[in-house]
Amino acid sequence: MTCNVLENNPNHPESVNGDSVLPVLSNQKSNVYLEEIAHLCGIKKYLITHLARHTFPTIVALSNGIPIEIVGQMLGHENLRITQHYAKIIDRKVSEDMAVLKIILNRVKIEKTQNS
Repeated sequence: MTCNVLENNPNHPESVNGDSVLPVLSNQKSNVYLEEIAHLCGIKKYLITHLARHTFPTIVALSNGIPIEIVGQMLGHENLRITQHYAKIIDRKVSEDMAVLKIILNRVKIEKTQNS
């Protein structure tokens, strides 16, 4: 199987001159590209650009330790409230962050005890 999207557009001006892999002409056309890629990859979920807008902040960025302020900048948000709307912080991320905080606080406690 070949991917017409990637094979037919390697020199498309929107791909060559920008930072995108696929030419971005409209949401509708981008969704068609995503549908073709999903089909070739055996992905059953209906992929659309709006889904990516939610997936990136929650699953990719926040779950990998990128601060929400930085995620907001990446998404071009002027207000953190907008980012919080898109990036619903998942329970796992909160648990992981609390575990890191616990380690840090324990180190501080140990250092304080050793220096006393």
